[in-house]
Amino acid sequence: MAPIAGLDPLLLDPTRLSIVSLLSASRWAEFGFVRDSVGLSDSALSKQVTTLSKNGYVEVKKGYMGKRPRTWLNLTDAGRRALTAHVAALQRIASQARAAGSAHTPDEPPP
Repeated sequence: MAPIAGLDPLLLDPTRLSIVSLLSASRWAEFGFVRDSVGLSDSALSKQVTTLSKNGYVEVKKGYMGKRPRTWLNLTDAGRRALTAHVAALQRIASQARAAGSAHTPDEPPP
């Protein structure tokens, strides 16, 4: 099967798609909020964030709130563009499949 224009291989992973989708709704999100929202362990989220960060999709900032260390995540402009293109490609796939299904005249099933 040929690659479909607009589908981002990085966002084919449902976990990464969930993370960038969540981050697209906010400017900065605290690591713990993202972890709990997508249902991951700290280590699993950290691994996914590292992958997204290395590809320029997520920005990571570390700091403190009082004496407690905190990590904040932000979806970059490149991440937003990738998500928008990926979702548009998924919508095209669904629309084309519905159109093909509607146009199909099925054969009678065997007895």
